[in-house]
Amino acid sequence: MNRTCTSALTALLWSAACSLGWSQMIDRTDSRVQTTLNTGWKCLGVVRPRGVGDITAGQNWALGCETLCRDYIYWDTYKDYVAPLGIKTIRLQGGWAKTEKVQGVYDFGWLDYVIDDALSKGLEIWLETDYGNPMYEGAGTADLGAGFPTSEVGLAAWDRWVEAMATRYQDKVKKWAMWNEPDIGVSKTPEMIANFNIRTAQIIKRTSPDARIGALSLARIQPQYLDQCLKVIADRGKLDLFEWVIYHGYTKNPDDAYKNVEAMKEVVAKYEPRLKMWQGENGCPSERATKFALSGHDWSELTQAKWNTRRMLGDLGHDCISSVFTICDFDHAGREINRKGLLKINDKRNLAKVKMAYYAVQNVVSVFDDNLVRRKDYACTIECEQPITWFAYRNEKAASDVLVFWNGTTYPLDTNDTLPATIRVEGGKFADPVWADLITGRIYEIPEDCRSLSEGKMVLKKIPTYDAPALIADRNILLTNSSR
Repeated sequence: MNRTCTSALTALLWSAACSLGWSQMIDRTDSRVQTTLNTGWKCLGVVRPRGVGDITAGQNWALGCETLCRDYIYWDTYKDYVAPLGIKTIRLQGGWAKTEKVQGVYDFGWLDYVIDDALSKGLEIWLETDYGNPMYEGAGTADLGAGFPTSEVGLAAWDRWVEAMATRYQDKVKKWAMWNEPDIGVSKTPEMIANFNIRTAQIIKRTSPDARIGALSLARIQPQYLDQCLKVIADRGKLDLFEWVIYHGYTKNPDDAYKNVEAMKEVVAKYEPRLKMWQGENGCPSERATKFALSGHDWSELTQAKWNTRRMLGDLGHDCISSVFTICDFDHAGREINRKGLLKINDKRNLAKVKMAYYAVQNVVSVFDDNLVRRKDYACTIECEQPITWFAYRNEKAASDVLVFWNGTTYPLDTNDTLPATIRVEGGKFADPVWADLITGRIYEIPEDCRSLSEGKMVLKKIPTYDAPALIADRNILLTNSSR
């Protein structure tokens, strides 16, 4: 075969791989993520990725698989990459306008295909009811901007749509979310949003009594606004319809969100302590964007990976379910490609590469499942030039602790400079602690002259800290789940 034919065949095969989303594009080598981070310590191995089928415990995570309802991206583009990531719950959007193109006729074929394929991969569906349908006056549009239905005709059509969807998927979908970001713009008041949530949730519950529903899905993280919404629901005696309160709230420094998140938790507890907080949509671009959340900043694949892992572990540390936005870039028609995906697409909407953030998120998911329980009263101090964010967890079955930490004083940077810290723990459960970087997944031996363990006390010195999560855990715990 001549060189021209060989090159053409190679290009054809590569194009096919991108179009079909072959899982072989996932790098499974120990060096799949390389950065300039240098500890100077001996590398013992890397965190072994765990796919959905490898994780038997519950978990705190959800994964965005949005915009299929508008064909901004396609399930077949990335479907082989979802289960290997390890996150079990995926967020889908119902797509009223795509499903009901003739009044009164619902063609669920496209959504059946996605849901059935996802279930066959061991995934769990979290389904949003949005968006609108321009066939009906006052029923919104297929996109976010027009808002939810308000007219008598639009609301009646909406009721029929929700009932049809809930009926069809009552045996396949147990987690539901309300209309996405209804608070964008000024036309919808907290009272309108709350009443629309009640209306929608009642239909789902009537059709599927065991449905678990998340309320509100607010774009903002404003405690006062949340209070206004919940007061309406509480005054109507309808808080029992909901299991979660969902919020979004993008911040350039992911750590900056938690002052408001904690205040929102207090608001929720005032009305119904049973309700759990769910961060329903957050992610970071992998390059500079001119549109969408977190635009106007020179992001990179490295800073995206840092941002996403800090958001995940910050949410976990604040007892909030955490959703990663999103599995794959998508081409928002008439605007630009939204580069918040863990997978990159080209301008043909074909898969181009697996980003660094995919592997970093995979590392977090591999380590943190519900076997780890947060220790709120953990006796730990971390001394460093910069304040260090940290959270401690214990695996009771293994009688072993995990301490995760990072420098959260600023937004993620493209450098990997570290600051040494001294970590002191009393009453912890560590037998042979090692240090692991969650961006690369590499596990390092802590030198003998940097560690001291005696009678339930641990002192670690010269421990690297930087603006991405690292952790301390026992060697046998991490290496049991590592690639070596």
